[in-house]
Amino acid sequence: MSYCKEEGKDRIIFVTKEDHETPSNAELVADDPDDPYEEQGLILPNGDINWNCPCLGGMASGPCGSQFKEAFSCFHYSKEEVKGSECIDHFRNMQECMQRYPELYPQEEDKERSSQAESNTGSASAALTEGSALSPESDSTPATSNVSSDSASPTESQTAS
Repeated sequence: MSYCKEEGKDRIIFVTKEDHETPSNAELVADDPDDPYEEQGLILPNGDINWNCPCLGGMASGPCGSQFKEAFSCFHYSKEEVKGSECIDHFRNMQECMQRYPELYPQEEDKERSSQAESNTGSASAALTEGSALSPESDSTPATSNVSSDSASPTESQTAS
């Protein structure tokens, strides 16, 4: 004696042991390959680009989405001997756009610098504790300086002190 109970948006189905033991007669419907909401990968079966593919990492949206789409489309549909060779201007436009938003599109150099800075901070403090810091002879900073940080000239700062 199975029955169904609805609670808000949920539907709870209770089945008996006998109902559960009998094989299901449900028929699965084949996925529609032209369904635009179905995840199909980067290239749809008809050859178009799937701009909703998670593999693009959101590059098709955002402030440089249109430049990305133009460059990627140009490359994808390229028939040139060197694929995408006619797309250099599109990729240049995309790169220029991305440089205007470094917080959204960090450059590889920026990533490397920040990771090197983090690792160097730890190794520099270790080097100082081991006594391997630069010797005074190799230090390029002068021991004394006559230039003050304000806008006064060196002679004025000397007379003022």
